[in-house]
Amino acid sequence: MSDPLVPLTYYCTAIIAVSIAGGMIPQWVRLTHAGMQIVVSGVAGVMLGVGLLHMLPHALAEVKDIEGAAHTICLWALGGWLAMFFIERFFCFHHHDVESEPDGTLHEHDDHPHCTHHDHHGHDLTWSGAALGLTLHSVIAGVALAASVCHGHQQFQLAGLGTFMVIVLHKPFDSMTIAMLMGKGGWSRRWQSVVNGLFALAIPVGVALFYFGFAGAEVSIETARRLADAGANAPLTPSPALAYALAFSAGTFLCISMSDLLPELQFHDHDRGKLSTALLVGLVLALGIGKLEELVHRHDAPAAETTPVESGERVENR
Repeated sequence: MSDPLVPLTYYCTAIIAVSIAGGMIPQWVRLTHAGMQIVVSGVAGVMLGVGLLHMLPHALAEVKDIEGAAHTICLWALGGWLAMFFIERFFCFHHHDVESEPDGTLHEHDDHPHCTHHDHHGHDLTWSGAALGLTLHSVIAGVALAASVCHGHQQFQLAGLGTFMVIVLHKPFDSMTIAMLMGKGGWSRRWQSVVNGLFALAIPVGVALFYFGFAGAEVSIETARRLADAGANAPLTPSPALAYALAFSAGTFLCISMSDLLPELQFHDHDRGKLSTALLVGLVLALGIGKLEELVHRHDAPAAETTPVESGERVENR
């Protein structure tokens, strides 16, 4: 069995790179309102598809042999949704309805009615609040990535690809938002780069929290089932922790995607065709990622090497 730390290392390296690049985008190109919303709709579509079609089914697969566990999985998904809802409620960090000036600073659409309604000149547009909220969101996303890889690394060469793609596509927007808010507040590019670099580490922190915490816990239900099928003669006590983490992550993804998509129903009807198309493209991409994972499924992977263990010892993946 391969060590999930290997793909997680590759994923985290790529995520750090795109996160840092995202914070520098306002310095390179001028962002427009219409272009921003089209891209955000596409990314939200990918996130919606991965949450519903990847994470939630994987969580249910982890506990399919446990009676009544499906209800618990739904509760964890609801918990993830609520957690992200309250992060957004109190930190208001998903502020993607902006343009950048030629110098890379933030420009708001004050002529849009919803900007006045949400009072973006107050709490919403403080870079420190945005950074704190986005950091919490990123740590949770890191947990989601680690859980996705740990779930499928024994079966798929591209385990966690869907979650990774969501983070890679969405992370630059978060870094860009912080950078533009700091620019609006008069912070120098040097300080913007420092904060951008620190923010890029939030995903690896979430990955480490889950990976090393889960590695010290009991084996997952899916792992226990595979080892039992392989003839491991060890008293295994499977843990549903991985399933709950996947369900919780699915809930957070659904909340984030909805927070990006729902405002379009009321405030962006002038581009409804383009935004709807972008959403569908994102969903198709999520479906395609699932098919790609199936194509590289390790049908001929060798059986796990197992050795008898004493009662109470943790089963190691080799």
